[in-house]
Amino acid sequence: MSDKQALQPADLANFMRENNIPGEILSLEMPTPTVEDAAQAVGTSPENIVKSILFRINDEFILAITCGPAHIERRAIAAHFNVGRKKVKLADPGKVLQETGYQVGAMPPFGHHAHLPTLIDKRVLEKDQVYAGGGSDQTLMRIKPEVILAATGAYILDLLQPPKPPNDKQAG
Repeated sequence: MSDKQALQPADLANFMRENNIPGEILSLEMPTPTVEDAAQAVGTSPENIVKSILFRINDEFILAITCGPAHIERRAIAAHFNVGRKKVKLADPGKVLQETGYQVGAMPPFGHHAHLPTLIDKRVLEKDQVYAGGGSDQTLMRIKPEVILAATGAYILDLLQPPKPPNDKQAG
């Protein structure tokens, strides 16, 4: 078992202040367990909500960031790390809390117990402003996507499409 403490929105706000990361933590009057709930709470479309999802490849944890209701294509992550798709596993809620300090559904893209290798879907960067996990189910963070990119050092990838096979075999 780990002795790491669960983190709160105040910890995220401190991390942002200490690292000069611009953004705003918004306290909400209702829980936002889903992308749709989060969008409704701040009056935006689901595509402007970004979710941070923790995956595990063997003993390594990888954070993937994407927009709204989109489903991350594990084959894209597998190809990036040169492993088979079955090696890319969604981290269970207990591991998410242990490794990041935040609950599933409240996890921000940064400010975790330790820096995580991060992948960000290219579509996130097409937005002017997004809302990400704010550290609890009743907080969101309003932030510019390029700030997330800079704060995480994320690798930009198409996380929604499977990678194209190599062109060493010609069709026809």
